[in-house]
Amino acid sequence: MKKQNVVIVGGGFGGVKLALDLVDDMRFHVTLITDRSDFRNYPTLYLTATGGKRMISSIPLDELFAGKAIDIVIDPVTSLDRKQKTVTTKSKQTFTYDALVLALGVVTNYFGIEGLEQYSYTIKSPEGAEALKKHLHQQLLDTHKPDLNYVVVGGGPTGVELAGALPSYLKAMVKNHGMGKRKIHVDLVEAAPRLLPRSSKDVSRRVRRHLRRIGVHLYLKTVVQAQTADALMVGGRPLKSHTVVWTAGVMNHPFFGEQGFQIAPNRKVRVDQFLQSDLGIYVIGDNADTPYSGMAQTALYDGIFVARNLKRIVSDQQPKPYVAKRPVYVFPAGDTWAAVHWGPLRIYGRPGFWLRSVADLVAYHDYEPWWRAGKRWAALSDREESCPYCS
Repeated sequence: MKKQNVVIVGGGFGGVKLALDLVDDMRFHVTLITDRSDFRNYPTLYLTATGGKRMISSIPLDELFAGKAIDIVIDPVTSLDRKQKTVTTKSKQTFTYDALVLALGVVTNYFGIEGLEQYSYTIKSPEGAEALKKHLHQQLLDTHKPDLNYVVVGGGPTGVELAGALPSYLKAMVKNHGMGKRKIHVDLVEAAPRLLPRSSKDVSRRVRRHLRRIGVHLYLKTVVQAQTADALMVGGRPLKSHTVVWTAGVMNHPFFGEQGFQIAPNRKVRVDQFLQSDLGIYVIGDNADTPYSGMAQTALYDGIFVARNLKRIVSDQQPKPYVAKRPVYVFPAGDTWAAVHWGPLRIYGRPGFWLRSVADLVAYHDYEPWWRAGKRWAALSDREESCPYCS
């Protein structure tokens, strides 16, 4: 029997899970094409940025697929030929597919705000998280005092996670640098009327109350207008800071607009009941116009769904239609505190943090065997600093 060529574009949650589910099935030849050599665990990037290890948020693809029959290509895809059923990469390599799965993720959107891309930090990659961590320490080394304000822009999950973790981390840094007790100003700026707009209002209120209790100053219904090297312009006035972290804007990958996909009003790709945009071309995760697109759990679920349908098709069975699965929302917002929104259930504080910890272990095991997942999970509380005062 001729093997089915499955080409997966994207090394995130959906693409990697799909590849892992197919790679041991001898009926498939799997090619994973991505622009980076590691799998990034985005929910833990805020921990890497605040003193945690890189290994908790970055896993080499060679490690995930060690000993497995898969072609891993580190080369961005630039074009698609539907008639010839091929994709071409930046280096002009061409790959033929029987089934193509696109899981490219999103890209940062600065909304054209002047100075923002030049002066702000991000934690949307391990490199970005480590750059922010290095800046936090270097700023203390250079000035011997904390920044006037540490500003996080974006009241979604990433912004809430980072703003919640910064106060205790910065206080420990200041103490390690021998500066005694200093007042730390952490600000969270959000254009919407409330934090976590995708969650329920009661969860949003509890998270807002907790952030205020740990000293985070909230600017809600506040639009960012510009940034300079010394300040962020918000609500018509400057907020003095050399440390602005942009966690707010993302947009769908430009590949889809460039290659003639049908785009929904929310700028995501229209898909059918099998997550196909065209016959034999699947779009999953953040790129697809599905109810819970944008969540890591959804991308993982989509990867499993498409893998199962591809196996049904090669077994001459009918594929099953997609049924969206509501994710469990867990929002860490400081040391040992998290909010959990699980259908009608709400859990706050330390029990929420424990649930998040269990969820992290399960998430690692979705991609690695238990022994390796446990080792990575145990490292969540480890520290990794290059600063001479804090290491």
